[in-house]
Amino acid sequence: MKGSIFAAAALRRDASASVWSSAAPAIPEETCGCTTKVITYYGSATLVPVGVDATSVPTTSTPVPESTSTLTSTVHSTSTSTLTVTVSASSSVAPVASSTAVATTSTSTVELPTADVLTFSTTGVYTIPATTITVYDTTTVCGATSTEVPSGTVTYGGVTTVVSTATTVTCPYATVKTSGTTVTSVIETTTYVCPSAGTYTVVAPTTTSVPTSTVLVYPTPQTITPGTYTQDETTVTVTRTDYTYICPVATESLASTTAAAVTTTAVSVPTTEAVTTTAAATTSTAAPVVSSASSASSSSSSSTTSSSSSTSTATIPTELGEGQYGMTYSPYTSAGDCKTKAAVLADLTVIQGKGFNLIRVYSTDCSGLEYIGAACKELGLTMILGVYIDSTGTSAAQEQVDEIAAWAEWSLVDLLVVGNEAVSAGYVDAATLASFITSSAATFAAAGYTGLVTTTEPIDIWQSYGESALCDVVDLVGANIHPFFNADTTAAEAGTFAKAEFELLEEICGKNVLNLETGWPNAGDANGDAVPGVAQQKTAIEALVKIAGSKSIFFSYADDTWKSPGEFDVEQHWGCASVF
Repeated sequence: MKGSIFAAAALRRDASASVWSSAAPAIPEETCGCTTKVITYYGSATLVPVGVDATSVPTTSTPVPESTSTLTSTVHSTSTSTLTVTVSASSSVAPVASSTAVATTSTSTVELPTADVLTFSTTGVYTIPATTITVYDTTTVCGATSTEVPSGTVTYGGVTTVVSTATTVTCPYATVKTSGTTVTSVIETTTYVCPSAGTYTVVAPTTTSVPTSTVLVYPTPQTITPGTYTQDETTVTVTRTDYTYICPVATESLASTTAAAVTTTAVSVPTTEAVTTTAAATTSTAAPVVSSASSASSSSSSSTTSSSSSTSTATIPTELGEGQYGMTYSPYTSAGDCKTKAAVLADLTVIQGKGFNLIRVYSTDCSGLEYIGAACKELGLTMILGVYIDSTGTSAAQEQVDEIAAWAEWSLVDLLVVGNEAVSAGYVDAATLASFITSSAATFAAAGYTGLVTTTEPIDIWQSYGESALCDVVDLVGANIHPFFNADTTAAEAGTFAKAEFELLEEICGKNVLNLETGWPNAGDANGDAVPGVAQQKTAIEALVKIAGSKSIFFSYADDTWKSPGEFDVEQHWGCASVF
C-alpha cells in the first residue's frame, strides 16, 4: 500500500483507466502468484461459538492438552497426500447456536476465525456476545469482503495474474458451494497454463444483478496464524435493514502480528435498552489474549473502550489567514520500510517542536494506528486520519475502515478523510467514491465517532463532480492545493494562488474548505515559472503560512526518497520540516 499512497501525487495529472466496467461498478479482482502444488480446500469456515465467558478462557497460549477435544478437517489433494488442520478450543467455549452445529457436549470445538458477518431483521440496538478462540496451526479459510454497490449489474471476484514468461500458475480462490438452501464458503485452487508472457484471467469473475443499492458480501481467502483471538462484547445500533455489518477483531500470532477476525452465525437479539443521546453505540475490539502481551492487551482494551465514546474537542478552522494548521506524516524509512515505534515517536516529537499540534496520516499501514496513535497521545497531538484507496478499489480500503472502527481512539481524531485523490488517479469514479464515503461514515458512527468525514481531491475534480456526486456526502470540502503544479505561479505567489483556490472551492459546495496537502519541492525540474529548490521552498511555504496557513496541512515532514521521481522529478523532495 505504502508504495502507492504518495505515488498518487504524481498520478494526479495523469488519469488512468477506471477499475469499473462501463456497465456497472466492478469490484477489483484478486491477484496471485505462481506455486507448484494443486490443492483443493473444502469445509465450512464461518462457525465460531457465541456466549463465551471471557473470565474462564485461559490467558496463556499452551500446547493442545490431551483432554481437549479437537476438530480435525482433512484437506483433499489432487495427489495421494493429505493435509490435516487441527483447531482446538477450551472446554469453556459454548457451541454455535445454529442449525448446522453439532450436538452440545461438555467439550466443544470451533472452526477457524473469519470475518464476522451479521445481519439484522429490524432496526434497533443489538448486543454481540464476547468470543474467544485459540488457533494452533496456520491455515487458509474463507474470509469476507464487503462493498456497497448501486442497483444494476455488478461484477466481483475472479483472479488475474501477470507473468513474464510461459509458466503454470496455481492460485487459491474463494467461492461458494450450494446444496439445497445451504450455502458454504470454501477455498479452492485452480491450475492455469500461461503459454507466454501477458495478463491472464485464471478464475472468471462473478456477475450478478441487485435491484437496489446494497452492501455486497463475498468470500475471500484469508490466512490465519496461531494465536488467541478475542472479541469483546459489543453493541451496534442498526439504522438500516439493508446493511451488512462485518465485525473485525484484533489478532496477534504467537510469532508475529497478523490481522484476522472472529465469526458468529447467530443473529443477536435486540436489547431492551434505549438508545442514549449522549453517544452512539460502540463497537470495541480487544487485543488477543497472548501470554507475552497479556498486560498490554488489557491496557489496550481498556483504552479502546474508554475512548470509543469520546470525540476530540478540537475545532476545525473556518477562517483563512496566517498559521500552520498541521503537517503530513508517513511512517516509512528512506528505503520504504516501516519505521519502529520509537522512530515514529522521535519524528512526531520534532513535528511538535516545530509548533504543530496536528498531523495528517494517509492510511493505517505500518501499525499506524498503534504507533502514531500512541505517540500522539503521549505528545498531546491530534490526527487527521485517512483511508487510502489505491488501484484495488474500495473493497481493499474497507479493511482500513474496519481497523479504524475497531481502534476507535476518537479523542485523538479531528477529521476522517476517505480517499486521497482516488478519483483523479483513476482508482474509482466519483459515484463509487461517494457511496464508499457514505458507508464508511456509517461504520465510524456505529463505532462511536461523532466528528466530521470528508475526502480530498484537486480542484478540477471538485469542479467536475462536486455538485453531482461529492458535495452531499462530505461534511466539508477537502482539497490538495499545490501551487507548484501551476506553471504560471512563482514560489513567492504560492500563498496568493492557494487563497484563490479556496475562494473557488467554497462556491462549489457551499461548505467549509480545508487545504489537506500543500507545499513546494526543494529539488527537481522547473515547471515554467514554478522553480523547485531549497530557497524557493522556504519562500513558498512562508507565503502559504502567511496567507492560508490557518487552514492548510503542509506536505511533508521529510523527503520521501523511496518514491519514484515522478513528474518534474519532484516527488521525492517535499520534506519541509526544516523550514519551520
